[in-house]
Amino acid sequence: MNASKPISSLLAIAIGSAVASMSAAPAQAQEAEAADEERATTLAGLVVTAQKREEILQNVPISVTALDQQLIQDTGVRDIKDMQILVPGLTVTSTQNEAITTARIRGIGTVGDNVGLESSVGIVVDGVYRPRNGVGFGDLGELERIEVLKGPQGTVFGKNTSAGVINVITKRPHYQQSAEAEITAGNYNALGVSGSYNDALGDNAAFSIFAAKRKRDGWMDVRRGNGPRTEDKDYDQNFHTLRGKLLLEPSDDLEILFSADFTSREENCCTAVQTTVGATSAILNALAGGQAVAAPGDDPFDRVAYSNRATTQDIKDKGVSAEVNWNTPWFGGATLTSITAHRDWQAINGLDFDFSTADLLYRNADKDESFSGFKTFSQELRLTGSTDRIDWMVGMFYSDEDLRRNETYRIGPHYEPYVSTLVYQLVGQSLAAAGIPLDNPMGLSPAAFLAQVGGTPFGTGFAGFGAHDRYEQNAKSMALFTNNTWHATDALDITVGLRYTREDKELDSQYSNPNGSLACTGALTDQNPANPNRYTNLRAALSSRSSAFAGLPGPVQDAIMASAGPQIAGYMCLPWANVLHNGRATFQESQEKEWSGTLKAAYRWNDSVMTYASFARGYKGGGFNLDRVQSADGDSASGAGIAPVNDTSFGGEFVDSYELGAKTTWADGTLLLNATAFYQEYEDFQLNSFLGTSFVVRSIPKVTSKGLDAELLWQPRAVQGLMLQGGLMYAITKFGNDIPGVDFEERTPLSTSGALYKLPGATMPFAPKWSGSLSATYEWDFSSNLMGRFNIGAKYMGDYNTGSDLDVEKHQDSYTVVNARFGFGASDNSWMVELWGTNLTDTDYVQVGFDAPLQGLFPDPGNPFNTFNAFPGAPRMYGVTLRVRY
Repeated sequence: MNASKPISSLLAIAIGSAVASMSAAPAQAQEAEAADEERATTLAGLVVTAQKREEILQNVPISVTALDQQLIQDTGVRDIKDMQILVPGLTVTSTQNEAITTARIRGIGTVGDNVGLESSVGIVVDGVYRPRNGVGFGDLGELERIEVLKGPQGTVFGKNTSAGVINVITKRPHYQQSAEAEITAGNYNALGVSGSYNDALGDNAAFSIFAAKRKRDGWMDVRRGNGPRTEDKDYDQNFHTLRGKLLLEPSDDLEILFSADFTSREENCCTAVQTTVGATSAILNALAGGQAVAAPGDDPFDRVAYSNRATTQDIKDKGVSAEVNWNTPWFGGATLTSITAHRDWQAINGLDFDFSTADLLYRNADKDESFSGFKTFSQELRLTGSTDRIDWMVGMFYSDEDLRRNETYRIGPHYEPYVSTLVYQLVGQSLAAAGIPLDNPMGLSPAAFLAQVGGTPFGTGFAGFGAHDRYEQNAKSMALFTNNTWHATDALDITVGLRYTREDKELDSQYSNPNGSLACTGALTDQNPANPNRYTNLRAALSSRSSAFAGLPGPVQDAIMASAGPQIAGYMCLPWANVLHNGRATFQESQEKEWSGTLKAAYRWNDSVMTYASFARGYKGGGFNLDRVQSADGDSASGAGIAPVNDTSFGGEFVDSYELGAKTTWADGTLLLNATAFYQEYEDFQLNSFLGTSFVVRSIPKVTSKGLDAELLWQPRAVQGLMLQGGLMYAITKFGNDIPGVDFEERTPLSTSGALYKLPGATMPFAPKWSGSLSATYEWDFSSNLMGRFNIGAKYMGDYNTGSDLDVEKHQDSYTVVNARFGFGASDNSWMVELWGTNLTDTDYVQVGFDAPLQGLFPDPGNPFNTFNAFPGAPRMYGVTLRVRY
């Protein structure tokens, strides 16, 4: 007889009894016992579906953080970004808009500012995989629990789970009529309402519906300059959600669950603050006729942004799914599960690319100009069964994903004088170092320097619609998988899992420059070796601004221009202004066939202690960089240049993960203490970096993450009504020492360091050595009819860097965020009033630091030219919530 099953049952009974003792009111013992019997099945640390079958957490050889419905409610979690306060080792950040959101586990994740890259952390909601992190964020409605699975989970959850999975399970319909409503008010004029209704439709059907509307003013003050932006606040909230479920149970052996949801977000997000202000600010201030960016010394956590263009975002997310579970007569009553889903997600986002009140570069919030959309069909089939000795599962997965992206850049009237003045200063520094100062004997304006180089009238070389690009990608993925546990003895379990994945991708890209890129055209014509009058414009521009240059012999002038000319042309042919992209059309395709799998051994020493060892091979799909990519010679791995890159592909990412873990149960099931030691080695890690003008994707040969992850769940019997949940993670996550490519080469006396020269051997961004979380909940009776509930939760993050290039200016010191909630109401939960606060100590921290576009030009630390920006974390928020239940 298999001993693991009675052990699981005893464990569930012991912990379930502890749960019942926490919340039962003596005067209503019979009703409370029934309610807590249901809660015992969903309490964090009890039942999870980490291996796509319901299992007791303490029997699963995986590092899992499980968050139950009550804890999620107590800590104010409405979407996946909120829940990071409860999970050590998890960070979730947003950048240019809320659609660009990235989750990282143990310091591993994919920078999200390019939808061509898929995530290292998979998001699964009710069994349906979401193609990108940003697609998986929004009001999740009524939740049953959230499971965070750490480490590669590719065997049962598929590709793009090389760092872990966030598995969300929403509440199912039931056969008892019930209704709930909630109204919330808070600072920043926050107002939210939500309601749900559940009822039976006869003896064999039930349904539930949830709706929510939430609004809030922005917490970022915006200085708009001369506009045309009209909104003086940013990071506001305005969204509504509708979710419905229909459960059909025509027989004891068949269950069908239909789900549908729709979410709309129409908000303004996201401006940035200046954390370091460099010399380029003086040029911007002069052009804007006032303060264009923060002044040196301004506190970025005054939360004042500078932006003259709108950051309007319009995000729509909708989908339908059908889950069928049939207890078949096959293989001893195996269960056949089918999950069919179709999802449609789209985002339209305005962008002030220069993050200032100067009018340099921007993107309108129009579908033709700024659009990212996914339409995804997926089908999963699983057959799950068991014998006395083997729990087995076989399955297949198929998805067909269509991705569309429209990306544009509009060039404002301040762009030409800004870039021209900037380039003039840089050229002046270089020539002055060689003893050839730009003394400007004719008093010519630096703002007109590039107009003269390009041979165009001032104000016409850079103007209007600079870039208008279209991307259409189709990805078809098919996988076969199996995951099986052999109960070798009453104490020893061996799990073997294997998955084969095949994926085919095709990308059509079309590029255009509606404004003709006159300045770039002029520069390339003037410097063309085939031009008999080569350097005519450049020679005149330098001679009229430097008496020393004008007096040099012609061959010496030619040598100087041959060196300086390409650099000047490079600034005149930045991606959005590069005429060489105009009219390009490319087609790329890729095919990947990969194996992933796992091997685990778990040994239960007694009813209280289980230890395990595991190995997993994970895989994240390759793809294409959906951006204008250019280099010195048309190879994406080469140095900076203006030659368009046709092959923007990058290969898959792989990880080998090793874990040693222990799951222990103490104090008659009221204390769970689990710990995992891990070592993960990534091969060809996909790094997406913003280098001041565009995003580049680089494959890092080796990344390692190693450390210890510990968690506890405790309901001390000595203090009735108290629940503690916490965790601690120690992790060292580093790049390998050897990374080929000019981007990673450090400065030499005769050359400039590559933009990513700090990476080899360094700690990865968003990878603090220490992080920890702790949540305490206390529930007590005021009287026979009234009860109180208090929760306080905190998340500590050690110091880390927030930039993919590890610039010191993007360093984030350690910090702690604290949330709390106090509620009082009826003992039967018919009503409750809650006072709550998030980031109670108003802790200052940034989500992501980045080079200010066209203002962060040099990789060396402390360069006085550079300006750095950041997207800050949210400030303190507080309010009151009234809940009523029927």
